[in-house]
Amino acid sequence: MKGLNKDILKLALPSILANITIPILGMVDIAIAGHLDVKNGESAILIGGITIGSMIFDLIYFSVGFLRAGTGGLTAQAYGRNDFQAAADTFSRSICIALASSFFLLAIQWIVVQLVFLFVECTPATQELASTYFYIRIWAAPAAISLMAFKGWFIGMQDTVSSMMSDLTVVFTNMIASALLAFGIGSWDGIGFKGIPAGTVIAQYTGLALAITVLWKKYRPMVFHHYTIRKALNVYYSPGTRVFFQTNGDLFIRSACFAGIYMGFTTLSAKYGDMALASSAIIMKLMLFFSYFTDGFAYAGEALTGKFFGAGLPAMVRQTIRKTFIWSMSIALLFVIINGVFAIPLFKMMTSDLAIVEFSKHFIIWMLLVPIFGCPAFVWDGIYIGATCTHEMRNSSIWSVVGFYLIWFGIGSIYGVVQETGTIHELEALHILLLSYTMHLIVRTIYQSIIYSKKKGTFAFLK
Repeated sequence: MKGLNKDILKLALPSILANITIPILGMVDIAIAGHLDVKNGESAILIGGITIGSMIFDLIYFSVGFLRAGTGGLTAQAYGRNDFQAAADTFSRSICIALASSFFLLAIQWIVVQLVFLFVECTPATQELASTYFYIRIWAAPAAISLMAFKGWFIGMQDTVSSMMSDLTVVFTNMIASALLAFGIGSWDGIGFKGIPAGTVIAQYTGLALAITVLWKKYRPMVFHHYTIRKALNVYYSPGTRVFFQTNGDLFIRSACFAGIYMGFTTLSAKYGDMALASSAIIMKLMLFFSYFTDGFAYAGEALTGKFFGAGLPAMVRQTIRKTFIWSMSIALLFVIINGVFAIPLFKMMTSDLAIVEFSKHFIIWMLLVPIFGCPAFVWDGIYIGATCTHEMRNSSIWSVVGFYLIWFGIGSIYGVVQETGTIHELEALHILLLSYTMHLIVRTIYQSIIYSKKKGTFAFLK
């Protein structure tokens, strides 16, 4: 099976390099905010504004994240069947939904902000900064959501290199543009906090331009050479449309569940003040950094599972699952060591505020536990997406939400952190929140493992 290991690495390594740009993108924004106004003690407020503003986009992009997953699985199966017409149809459906969703968001942007702050409790200063961040960055939505469709399609076509190139373009453009706009250059002092989301807007459209160029140059001769605008518009009348919407409907519910968990994490941490919010944001970014390495192998598992599933090769699907888990668990163990040794330097990299660093030290234990419990959950997601077993993914996500909030309200009530707010409870509250987050990963892992081990018929031919 050396050839299969080679295929996994060939797909996984570019995905890993691309995936780590996702947390770096958020970490760059937080790091810039954390160094903007340290002298006046405003770091926690600025980081809080970035965190709440980013949370709104996490909610939005989690909600439409089904586009990447659904597009990837269906395209991979079409690739395995050598059905390039179906692959082209899948892309057309996906990009149309991406554009429609993004323009709808632009139209209701004010309503989104008002709804969010009906539920999110934070200081007036943090709310003002978060709103400023949102109203600027929202103009990147057409590019950001369209890139989800491109990424899923590239992965399905077994081309993680093209996906990687567009992601790297986004992150490096964002780093440069946000830093220059926020801090200025030479005699120009920049525009401060507003430069952070403005740089992200520039970066997203730059990445989209590259993805369009790759699609036109690389795939037009192979996939789209007989494709016309009329054919693209008629794809919704083809037989594959029902499967497309059924698959993405399940994945939409899954995305909504994850949005509820991540929004809940940020919203609940915000109740305990700017220090707790800033610390939780940094902990979450660092804690989940490993997941983007693991997801590289999950994407490889997704692409290969879909290809072998579409080609009708069950033995290769099983081998793909086994070897993907071996590679990804090795990554998880590596990050347990890294987080244990370098946690403090990583905190200091994220902020110059030593008070935030000291507060964050209390939660290092979770940076050691989450990789162990999170890795299987992320890998199973990739496998199930490739096999388009989306009903099972949907159900596991629903149960994971139940697990998250049962822990928070159950243990939180015992310790009194649910009933009261204030600094007296901030340490206990964040520990319970992190336990709740860990539980949602455990639930996903157990549920999907049971489905695969006891009901292999769910994977159609895997009996």
